Amino acid sequence: MPADDQITLYRLQACPFCERVVRALDEHGVAYESRFVEPMHSERDAVARLTGKRTVPAIVDPTTGVTMSESANIVDYVEATYDDGGA
Repeated sequence: MPADDQITLYRLQACPFCERVVRALDEHGVAYESRFVEPMHSERDAVARLTGKRTVPAIVDPTTGVTMSESANIVDYVEATYDDGGA
């Protein structure tokens, strides 16, 4: 997958919900770029502009146009979209 088509994952250091998403992406061979965000919830403006929420993890998938947050939703999306090992 070319770099421009990589998923962008917004995450925090040592966040178990973020690590769940990382595992799903890795298991399905999906290329992604991690962007670590401010730990202070009130300072996550970049995430809020993209998803409407300040919560992480959040992803932006330019291949499908999907932007979402909530780890369980992201894992379900990755499994449904990239079950063949990645595009």
